[in-house]
Amino acid sequence: MKLHGYWRSSASYRVRIALALKGLEYEYSSIHLLKSGGEQKSAEYSRLNPAKLVPTLEVTDPNTGEHLTLNQSLAIIEYLDASFPGPRLVPESPVDAAVVRTLALDMAADLQPIANLRVLQYLTGELEQPDEQKQAWIAHWVTQAFQAFETRLQKTAGKYCVGDNVTLADVCLIPQVYNAKRFNVDLTPYPRLLSVVEALEVLPAFVAARPENQIDANT
Repeated sequence: MKLHGYWRSSASYRVRIALALKGLEYEYSSIHLLKSGGEQKSAEYSRLNPAKLVPTLEVTDPNTGEHLTLNQSLAIIEYLDASFPGPRLVPESPVDAAVVRTLALDMAADLQPIANLRVLQYLTGELEQPDEQKQAWIAHWVTQAFQAFETRLQKTAGKYCVGDNVTLADVCLIPQVYNAKRFNVDLTPYPRLLSVVEALEVLPAFVAARPENQIDANT
């Protein structure tokens, strides 16, 4: 199993958490999103992922022996969840699964894409917006997303986002909290969210997956 990713990528972070929760060993290939104009744009990497994004997971399917090349972090995580033993990240109950996926998509589909690197580069590059405008953009979208998430947690949370078991919702939340802290967004209005984050951040799988603990950190 080989994961192509970048230490500070939210989507890569999600997959690292899932791999750690499942106890799966993997080879890591760093794809630097800034070096040389972005290594994700190279011809070699583009053959693995035509979208020129991270992560990409190369894996031999344990059931068929087929070599797979998978993109999109949530698709990768759901594949791992269905194909490998370990804690279930998406519950088997259709109702519980829908709740978990709703929270996960709040972070991974609604928030992360509009605050990721290529969007921010477009803001400050082609649109020539100053850093102050970039900061305002990030704070605006994080605030909207976290306000809704905080409200949802009032109904779903136990120790973690949905009850007392770690799920895909938690896997998607932590990278967005990491990003919000990077950009100094005030999180004090979200006490339930912060309580969940505090419980998650001490778990070994989440510690191992932290950006600063990756071999390519700060490169």
